[in-house]
Amino acid sequence: MRSVTLTDFIDRHYRHFNAAALRAAAEAYRDLVEGGGQMLLTLAGAMSTAELGLSLAEMIRAGRVHAICATGANLEEDLFNLVAHDHYRRIPDWRALTAEQEKDLERRGLNRVTDTCIPEAEAFRAVEAPLRELWRAADAAGERRLPHAYLYQLIRDGTLAHSYQIDPTDSWLVAAAEADLPLFVPGWEDSTLGNVLVAEQLGGRLGRPGPVLGGTEYMAALAEWYARTSTGRPLAEAPVIDADPDAALTPPDAGTGPDARPVGLFQIGGGIAGDFPICVVPMIRQDLRRWCPYWAYFCQISDSTTSYGSYSGAVPNEKITWGKLDVDTPKFVIESDATIVAPLVFGYVLGW
Repeated sequence: MRSVTLTDFIDRHYRHFNAAALRAAAEAYRDLVEGGGQMLLTLAGAMSTAELGLSLAEMIRAGRVHAICATGANLEEDLFNLVAHDHYRRIPDWRALTAEQEKDLERRGLNRVTDTCIPEAEAFRAVEAPLRELWRAADAAGERRLPHAYLYQLIRDGTLAHSYQIDPTDSWLVAAAEADLPLFVPGWEDSTLGNVLVAEQLGGRLGRPGPVLGGTEYMAALAEWYARTSTGRPLAEAPVIDADPDAALTPPDAGTGPDARPVGLFQIGGGIAGDFPICVVPMIRQDLRRWCPYWAYFCQISDSTTSYGSYSGAVPNEKITWGKLDVDTPKFVIESDATIVAPLVFGYVLGW
């Protein structure tokens, strides 16, 4: 039997409809990064609990993902899976559970995410204790850092290494920490660990504003990263756009430096993880009145069909009206389950 690579299989069989969109998006992704561009990837939904780290970690190590914008849940759940995987429980018939069965899972400390239950004691509490120590030490020293910086520290210090229950090479958060990957986590307080932080403050064990920075600081960090990457200049040195609104449409003579790289956005799911980063371009151009390029690539994997008033269901061309994408930006929508599609795209980009 002839051996066929994943890339060859997709090239031969993925010719129409969502399959064709997947192939075209993967080809354009590969071309962007192989041509020197950079890709920001967004994680919504429960991708970490779905163990997307198996393929995403390889993308990070191969230099095919250059920044990530994730929900607070995806940030923490990759770490939970790393230290408590053996205690997770899969529920094959999850659609048939009664309310009483769901209550029984709660009593047993099993928090369900679709077909998978995260064990509260082995996951939440195991991470919470050492993290609380880092927060309290930072608070006492008057230090404030972004949420992911504390998780990076736990990984780099090896604090939890004795508790790892999967190969750490399968953790995207470990790969990101090792690469010091730029990470942006808007709305982090909407997570288990975010709730723990607030409980610490309400209980008087941490001060306010406390040791953890928030969403506006993440947006500022993202703006600095995007400007430096896409223009090759610090944000403060980006060309000023004058009062003429049409001036934002074309780059000034000194628009980009020699290190400028096109930046794409690969969006898994919708919500804040996707909307937060894509807004950085109109923020820089329209509100700050500094010039930067539009996003150079856009792809969204979503099972949200096109609909009125839905961000997740908006077609990419709508983003042109908001100053996020340009007319000639490569745009793709793959209407499918990201747990199926994303590993295929990653495998194609990696040349599997």
